Amino acid sequence: MVQGMGLDKVDPQMLQMVMGQVQAMFAAPPSDTAVDATVATDIARKTVASAGDALAGEADRRAAAEAVQVADLWLAGATDLDSPGLRGTAWSRAEWVEATMPVWAGLVEPVAEGVSDAVAAVLERQLGDLPEGAVPPAMAGMMDQAAPMLRRMHGSMFSMQLGQGVGRLAGEVLTGCEVSLPLVTPPEVVLMPAAVRELAEGLEVDEAQTRLFLAVREVARVRLFHAVPWLAPALLAAVRDYAGDITIDTEGIEEAVRSIDPADPQAVQEALQGRMFAPQHSPAQQAALARLETVLALVEGWVDVVAGRACEAHLPAASALGEAVRRRRATGGPAEKAFGALVGLELRPRRLRDAANLFRALEDSGGAGARDAAWRHPDLAPSTADLDDPLGYVERSQDTGGDDLDAELDALLRGESGDEGRG
Repeated sequence: MVQGMGLDKVDPQMLQMVMGQVQAMFAAPPSDTAVDATVATDIARKTVASAGDALAGEADRRAAAEAVQVADLWLAGATDLDSPGLRGTAWSRAEWVEATMPVWAGLVEPVAEGVSDAVAAVLERQLGDLPEGAVPPAMAGMMDQAAPMLRRMHGSMFSMQLGQGVGRLAGEVLTGCEVSLPLVTPPEVVLMPAAVRELAEGLEVDEAQTRLFLAVREVARVRLFHAVPWLAPALLAAVRDYAGDITIDTEGIEEAVRSIDPADPQAVQEALQGRMFAPQHSPAQQAALARLETVLALVEGWVDVVAGRACEAHLPAASALGEAVRRRRATGGPAEKAFGALVGLELRPRRLRDAANLFRALEDSGGAGARDAAWRHPDLAPSTADLDDPLGYVERSQDTGGDDLDAELDALLRGESGDEGRG
């Protein structure tokens, strides 16, 4: 095996240097975080640079500022959810990477920690299953020292994966928060001029109309995240719940290892690039992913409805642009790719359509006020089951009068049950 891997031909000085690096990894103190945001940012910037990137010019920034200002005025007539003092701007892909990486790193951190903890638990359990005396004391001590190194190895892999994923995403996103996460801190509302221009050319739609349409959608997202403070914590909590129950299929790993020819470097590489180390989803994780998918679908479904109302009287190409956005989602939009790579979540377009249908039904029943009232409290927001039965959710919302709804909300905020609140 050693000969097949070519290790018998390694220069002694090179081998000594490698061994020194390994010893340094064993001796280095453990890191406070499982993901290195600096490494991820560097990889992401190199990814966007290899595909071509340039700073937004003054004309693009001025056009973005004007589009956001107009979008804010249009949305004032479509929703009461507000975020004052918004400021439009245009970013390059590298600027988007730098600004959003802290959020991505925080999102992936619990997942990376969960996998690292699961691998450490598997290693400890398997060593414990060995017969007494099978592991020499010196080897046991070495394994204790290996724990920090293994953690750094997992952190490095996650950092690289994060950097590559965010770098690819930066080349696709049209606006700062297109992935339905609060990636950009208000009052900034960000448009990506190169991507906007590419979309307009592909659809053969006027670039100014395309920019305005996307600005309306982005301002709607920013308004929603500003007016509904529980949204972002709910998204991150779902990821933490997912990460807290991560397990590793050790039997699958052992089977994969037995099938690898160590003398074939290509086979080893293919195994490492596959899913032999992928975590298995437990029922609790499936529930967390379903909850995350539902909240993201609600965000984008609400944006669909509100942006459609704001644009219909102003943009002749609004329907064509809306269809283009739906096609992007149906073929695997930025959110699906990002979450699919980082936490194993695949956004289903059907959920987004159901969410939009639910908000339209609320709007048809009680106007924009009823539509936006669904965000008043997380316990009153539509659930996954409500997306399957939007008319039922509307009926239940109608059955609860305004005063009763306020009393119910007060009870929820006090931590009381509905019966106690009414009593």
